[in-house]
Amino acid sequence: MHATPAAHLRRVRAMPAARAHREDFMTTDPGTNLYAERPWVAANEVLAFLVELAALACLSWWGFTVGDSRSLHILLGLGAPLTAVVLWALFAAPKARLRPGLPVVLLVKAVVLGGGAAAVYGVGHPLGAVVMAVVVVANTAIAETFRRTPPGRPLGPDGTPTSPESG
Repeated sequence: MHATPAAHLRRVRAMPAARAHREDFMTTDPGTNLYAERPWVAANEVLAFLVELAALACLSWWGFTVGDSRSLHILLGLGAPLTAVVLWALFAAPKARLRPGLPVVLLVKAVVLGGGAAAVYGVGHPLGAVVMAVVVVANTAIAETFRRTPPGRPLGPDGTPTSPESG
């Protein structure tokens, strides 16, 4: 038997804050489907994944072009994206090994995704770096906002979802 959306919300409210931010309304519970009510959120999640892959590619591109020696090219070309993947897996992935709070997740996203934009600048494409940075900021802001807003519940004046008890 599947839990009702109200039961899911009670479970989410009972979770520690570090766990709740990752699981808020991203559930397999058929009674609570964020993507069915907001299909554009799914499109933004696909964009987020593509931005993450682009950041890794840009870090690798930068690494293979920086420095003069072949060994440095290989070290940075493989090491920079590998370091980003490890950071992401530990702190920012939906099923991260460690479950830090939102500030740490956003810091890791800024380092990895911002590092991708900085890498584009580092290889000589300042306009491309600005475009990537704007996409990263907009995509992350939209994704993090709507991951915390359940479907059918508007945001209150302070930017937090209104509770069913409040009206």
